[in-house]
Amino acid sequence: MPSSSLYDRPDARHASAARSELAARFLAVRALSIQLAEPLSAEDQCLQGMPDASPTKWHLAHTTWFFETLVLARLATDYQALDRRFAYLFNSYYESLGPRQPRPQRGMISRPGVDEVLAYREHVDGELLAFIAECDEALWAAAASLIELGLNHEQQHQELILTDIKYGLSLNPFDPVYRPRRLATVSATGTRPVAWLDFPGGEITVGRPAEGSFCYDNETPNHPALLRPYQLANRLTSCGDYLAFIADGGYRRPEFWLSDGWAPVSAGDWQAPLYWRQEAGGEWSLFTLHGRRPVDPSEPLCHISFYEAAAYANWADARLPTEFEWEAAMASRPVQGNFLDPAILHPQPPGAADGLQQAYGDTWVWTRSSYDPYPGFRPLPGALGEYNGKFMVGQLVLRGGSCASPPGHLRPTYRNFFPPAARWQFSGLRLARDL
Repeated sequence: MPSSSLYDRPDARHASAARSELAARFLAVRALSIQLAEPLSAEDQCLQGMPDASPTKWHLAHTTWFFETLVLARLATDYQALDRRFAYLFNSYYESLGPRQPRPQRGMISRPGVDEVLAYREHVDGELLAFIAECDEALWAAAASLIELGLNHEQQHQELILTDIKYGLSLNPFDPVYRPRRLATVSATGTRPVAWLDFPGGEITVGRPAEGSFCYDNETPNHPALLRPYQLANRLTSCGDYLAFIADGGYRRPEFWLSDGWAPVSAGDWQAPLYWRQEAGGEWSLFTLHGRRPVDPSEPLCHISFYEAAAYANWADARLPTEFEWEAAMASRPVQGNFLDPAILHPQPPGAADGLQQAYGDTWVWTRSSYDPYPGFRPLPGALGEYNGKFMVGQLVLRGGSCASPPGHLRPTYRNFFPPAARWQFSGLRLARDL
């Protein structure tokens, strides 16, 4: 009786299917990045509106550098780099991987051009797909988790492509359109008042185990947390809600603001959320990826700093939730919502259903929690340990994802983080209160 083929063995068939699935996901994620860049000219792709943002071209190259440096250069023994100089240009913040272009000067990289960056992506894509198909089982065991991390890393940069290009285009006095807008969703509820939902508190388990399906190291380890009974607003804070805060002099009344927040309000003459502008007749407009249009009071408030979120909460006689209050309320709910859809790319009004609305998507939710390590946290070994752990100071946690977060990227335990003054991300708020 002839021996069975290698691929007839159950373990081998499973391994082959896992490789095929990862390769298919790799192609899909990489294609979405290109799709997001397609509406942009070569000049658009060089825009760096501020030091915290990066050009689209750089995002496309950096996510490619990640696969090249952390997978191919380490594990594919015969890999040949397309251009070794790219290691300097497209490293982000990995000190252990060598020197790099200063972040505020990424917009000065006019060369390589967009066509060369696309050729770089094509080169690395081909090499990585060949590696997935041909590497032995020992290399596959080492590579699979790195490739998975790289895919999630690229999904983060897909959101950054949208946030960064939105900021860059907003500086253009002609309010350019990134992509034409699909017909807007019409709210069935208008600006219905907030309803308050009770949550019992008690001891809960937060975070993820260190082993199991993919998560970032900053979500681990899972551990107990004790919550007092609390309430959450049934929906995100709307533009209409915030217009009342503005009309009541919210930006001129220091009693609502944290001291560190009052400083940028005063220095920057903040009078409204980022991208809002008061027109000659007194009405408010806002810049979107579909161009400038009037503020819709029913839509979720977006592009505010932690300081603005906290000030509004004080004005509303409420507070911001902690990240664990948010996680406890959302953990059992399906991770569904208004995520990245190239035809929408903007927060949408809530539906007419009762109960908790907008659990995920639309806007990231500022929490009152500082971005700290969980008890027992251990960063990933080597250069990957620089991915999250070294940023655990001076930042606040956001939860829930936004209209620019790729579908399938979020989890109830996902922790985003930004400095408290950041406004260019799709960040909003949901009110909380003590019971």
